[in-house]
Amino acid sequence: MNERLKAALDFLAANHVMSLSLIDDGAPRSCSLMYVFDGFELSWVSDPAARHSRIIDQTTSAPAAVTIAPDYDDFRHIRGLQMTGVASRLGLPASAVAMAPFARRYSFFDGDKPAAVVTAMAKARIYRFIPSNVTFIDNSSGFASKTAVGAGELPFPG
Repeated sequence: MNERLKAALDFLAANHVMSLSLIDDGAPRSCSLMYVFDGFELSWVSDPAARHSRIIDQTTSAPAAVTIAPDYDDFRHIRGLQMTGVASRLGLPASAVAMAPFARRYSFFDGDKPAAVVTAMAKARIYRFIPSNVTFIDNSSGFASKTAVGAGELPFPG
């Protein structure tokens, strides 16, 4: 794996919140979600009644865009991922087996949970984003430094 691709995957591992953008009735919609990842494939847990879940559930693979970027106060330090691809529901309830990657990454998914979390998880389903294109922005390597990764170059999950 080349150094820039590894840096992009390390960046993905170091962050925890993605912005998922979808189209709803011709208008763009975005939401912030916590994620787990396998390569550049991202998964999240969500209530099927949430707007973003309903948009995804209307089709087997909804066109989607994802960005992951922490807050910076100096453009020279900006680093982030921009991805396009498709989002879909895995159809899995949030069972203990399906939730294992989430429990490893986020301690609040494991062990004793407040009643509100238990109730929410009973309704939740797991969704996935599969990218077709990934761009890693790294201004710390030079202004507008970008590494673009196309579908044929994306590492397989695992």
